[in-house]
Amino acid sequence: MLVAAAVCPQTPLIVTGLPELRAACRAAVAALRAAHPDALVVVGGAETTRSYEGAAAGSLRPWGFELTVGEGRPVLPLSLTVGRWLLNDADGASDRSPAADGEGAPARAVAFDAAPAECRAVGAGLAAVGRVALLVMADGSACLTPRAPGRYDEAAGPYNALIAGAVGRADAAALAALDPVEADRLWVTGRAALQVLAGAAEGTSLKGGLLMESSPYGVGYFAGVWS
Repeated sequence: MLVAAAVCPQTPLIVTGLPELRAACRAAVAALRAAHPDALVVVGGAETTRSYEGAAAGSLRPWGFELTVGEGRPVLPLSLTVGRWLLNDADGASDRSPAADGEGAPARAVAFDAAPAECRAVGAGLAAVGRVALLVMADGSACLTPRAPGRYDEAAGPYNALIAGAVGRADAAALAALDPVEADRLWVTGRAALQVLAGAAEGTSLKGGLLMESSPYGVGYFAGVWS
């Protein structure tokens, strides 16, 4: 059963910048801890769907940051690497070894192009064993301004607002209904991960809270909590 969830951005920029957003993510992770789950799982988008053990490593070197989490050869995708780093950061990672692994939290990658039904099934499976909390790494649209990574699209703002509203209300149905074709067109890389959350939350009565919404560089970022 899903007892808590947090939505945070997968951008590596929060490692060294965006201090207000980073603080909001810390608060979101703290809320996950406060729920005292039996398991805390990091969920994020990737090229393929697969699971990772708690000690699996990830590196931000490809994005220009000398930072590694976990042990051994880096295998985690960007979303899960940032998620693991957030767990460490919220627990005072500045005083811990660079190899700290987010207390061994397992991680689940979901393919960016996974169908909504597949995403929801992954979420339902994660929530089926014990009291589970999810740290969901998901960005909004990257087409919000003319200088955004994706081509500016006037539909990006309303789509991004739809996601922010769903996160703030803990509206699993709204996330489940996100159109993958439209999300792909608007560079919403977090769509699949958000639909995993929707599947995990089905049948629950969690309350939502949007701690922060911002769009630096034309990309939508959210920090929210469901509890």
